[in-house]
Amino acid sequence: MESLLTEIDHVAIAVNDLDAAIAWYEEVFGATVEHRESVESDGVAEALLRVADSYIQLLTPTRADSPVAKYLEKKGEGLHHVGYRVANCAAALDAVKAAGGRVIDDAPRPGSRGTIVAFVHPKTSFGTLIELVEDPSRA
Repeated sequence: MESLLTEIDHVAIAVNDLDAAIAWYEEVFGATVEHRESVESDGVAEALLRVADSYIQLLTPTRADSPVAKYLEKKGEGLHHVGYRVANCAAALDAVKAAGGRVIDDAPRPGSRGTIVAFVHPKTSFGTLIELVEDPSRA
């Protein structure tokens, strides 16, 4: 079987202060923000810093009821999820469901940067929240 995962799209890190985290990555590693966006549907603001052909995604909540706000309250700052690029988000999500996996999104939905995304529950994936990321600009 050919892998549905084509690349690592991003590693997401939940932070309390997005500007402070950006400044740290700039000062320590010389990393610069390639993309910054607020995703109102998820209640987060993000900054993407390019690393080779992938990103570090720094996330901070924009409202108290967002999943990232709950994560920070419960676990503190740190690794939040891993985003894997897939050629077809719907097909990858169907494969997870067919294997009996638990999903957070029943169907793919719009993500940042014009991507199509869906999340796989960490109870299915050995404790790691997984984001499936289809990027039509790479097709």
